[in-house]
Parts: sequence; structure tokens; C-alpha cells
Amino acid sequence: MDREALAVARLDRVIWAIIALVAAAVIAASMASNFQLAWDTFAPPSLACSILIAGGSFYSRWRTDPRLASALFSTAQLIAFAAVGAPLSYIAASANLPLHDSALAAADRALGLDWKALLAWMNAAPVIYGVLRPIYLSLTLQMTIVVLCLAFAGRILWLRTYMLAFCFAVLVCIAVSVVLPAAGAWPYFGITEQESAILPAVSTSWPVFYGLRDGSFRLLVAVGSEGIITFPSLHAALAVIVTAALWPVRWLRWLVLFLNAAMLAATPIDGSHYFTDVFAGVGLAVLSLLLAHAVAARVISASRVQAGQIASAPLAS
Repeated sequence: MDREALAVARLDRVIWAIIALVAAAVIAASMASNFQLAWDTFAPPSLACSILIAGGSFYSRWRTDPRLASALFSTAQLIAFAAVGAPLSYIAASANLPLHDSALAAADRALGLDWKALLAWMNAAPVIYGVLRPIYLSLTLQMTIVVLCLAFAGRILWLRTYMLAFCFAVLVCIAVSVVLPAAGAWPYFGITEQESAILPAVSTSWPVFYGLRDGSFRLLVAVGSEGIITFPSLHAALAVIVTAALWPVRWLRWLVLFLNAAMLAATPIDGSHYFTDVFAGVGLAVLSLLLAHAVAARVISASRVQAGQIASAPLAS
């Protein structure tokens, strides 16, 4: 096994270990509390992952194609982590610590930023909002495209670094949301239908968020889960991570930069985020990319040493 293949195998084990630990935490929480797992919502991602892993195993062991195998394995990791990460965020929200919306809104004011003014501008520019909204909703598609583009471009190690950055961003975001929960700008400012023609994409998450806090919602779901974290903005973090991941692909970098700059612009309104949330999300992305790079570098270095030892080992007589 060459150095790259050995490093890829090790990084895959790290990623799957993270997924397994999160899944174990979700199951343990459901057993130790009044949360219930909606098993039917885990069936589609489980089936998809099983098929993808089987395909990845076929193309890594029997009909060797490292690029196709990487595309299949990493897509399975993306689906699996999303499926267990979402219920973990629900468990975090149930801690029901005091909300910090007033502090976040105050931070915006201290920076001279006016969320209501942005909403008024969006209401006055429905064409621009109509362009920004589908871009805001494109994150899942973009994340999948990253996997496929990096895999088929042969950037297999960078693909695993991207997956690690995704995992770290989600986990740190969930951890922060436990101690700094917030409902979001729309509920905090109490915007009514009379005040705005816009209904944000995240409006369906508010009943779930409040239900998790008051104990009336206790269902852990994979497919159909809602994004309930306000600070930091995970959308903003992933927009930066996706851009960084595809930056080495020259024919895509400027398109992705434009799309995700637009996504950041859409995030305060469609994501019900304070500007402070978005800035924190960008910082979270940088932290996650640095952590992922450090872990990947360490694994790659160890793999080079092991591959050298294997290459220098005497042949068995």
C-alpha cells in the first residue's frame, strides 16, 4: 500500500470513528432521557450509506478505482454524519440555558449593523431576495458537489481534510450552542406578517426549537430535521469551508466564491441570524479548517513513516 492510500485509509478511520462516537452519544441520550429516536427517519440515510459503502468497497478492493471509491465513501460519510449530527443538535438545545439574543443584538448595534434595516432593504428588493434565497438553500447540494469534484479531480487527501473540517465545524457549533443558545433575529425582534413580505427559510424550525427547550418536543430525527442553531452560524461556516475546499479546482473557484459570498449575504435574513452569528461562523470555519489540516498532516506524516518501514522491510524467505 502506497503512502497516499495508507493515509486515506487512516483518515477514513478517523472520520468513521467521529461518526460512530456521535451516533453512540445520540443513542445513549435517547436511552437516558425522554427523547425518542424516530427510527423511520434514519432508514433512508442508512440504506443510502450501505449502498455507497458497498460500492466504495467494490472499487477499492476488486475493481480498483481510487477516485470513484473516494467519491462513494466520502458521500456515505457526509450522509451519515449529517444524520447523527442533527439529533445531537436537538439534544444540545434541550439544555434550555438562558437565551443570549439580547447580547447578540447588542453586539450588532455596537458594530453599527442594523438587522431591521437589512430586512427592510430585502423587502424593497424582492428580485434580489428571490435570487439569494435559492443560493441560501443550495448548501447541501454544494457540499455534495465538493465531494464529487475533489474525488474525480484526484484530490483524495484534500477531500478527507474537507470532511474533517465539516465534522469539526458541526461539533464545535453544537457545543457552543449549548452554552450560548439563541432563538434568532426574527423571533427576538417579533417581526409580523404585516411588517415583512418575506418569510425566512428557517421559519419551520422555531416550533421545534421552542419545543426542545420547554420539553414538548422530544423526537430525534435524521431526515426532515430542522436547523435550530443561531450562534455561531453553521451556514456561514460551511459556506467558507465549501469555498476553501473547492479553491484548488480552478474552473470552479470563482463561481463557488460568488455563490457563497451571496450565501453569506442571505444568511442574516433567511437564516434568522444576527450579523455577529455570521462573523462567528466565518471564524469557526477558519478554526475547523486549521484543525482538520493539523489532523490530516499528522496522519499523513505517520503514514509516510509506516509506508517507508514497509518498503524497507526485508522480503520473507
